[in-house]
Amino acid sequence: MSQQDDVRDVMLAAVPSLRAFAISLCGNVDRADDLVQETLLRAWANLSSFQPGTNMSAWLFTILRNLFRSEYRKRRHEVEDVDGSYADSLASLPDQNSRLELGEFRKALKLLPPDQRESLILVGASGFSYEEAAQICGCAVGTIKSRVNRARTRLAEILSIDGASDFGPDRETRAVVNLP
Repeated sequence: MSQQDDVRDVMLAAVPSLRAFAISLCGNVDRADDLVQETLLRAWANLSSFQPGTNMSAWLFTILRNLFRSEYRKRRHEVEDVDGSYADSLASLPDQNSRLELGEFRKALKLLPPDQRESLILVGASGFSYEEAAQICGCAVGTIKSRVNRARTRLAEILSIDGASDFGPDRETRAVVNLP
């Protein structure tokens, strides 16, 4: 297996995490998929700028984040469904409690300031260390720790979470809200 095959495999293994991060940034699955695709294309085209021995996943997340920011600046003049009223009118209500909880969680996540939401997703859901998240966001480690702490506290307030029994049994959910 060649080095190029190894790099391709690492990049493809990162796709689910990249997609989840992109969805959390965009709030739109189609845009998120386009963003991930563009991230992979740019990464592949600029593979020579990747420093071997560093974290490929963090590099990909940085590319994705930068692409999102550029796209956001271009699209900020577009009219969007900011409050979600149009989207809500198109969706049917979920039948299961877990889907309702997930919907409530997504709404609560959208209430967080973008920097807190981004930091929380990187550390809590994507599994990056505080140091890696700081590198991706281009800020100090202490800033990431503070953002994640504030985001977790605010989410718990919004969702009226007093303990683990109040919200989600899965490991990823508990990691995001920092519950045992």
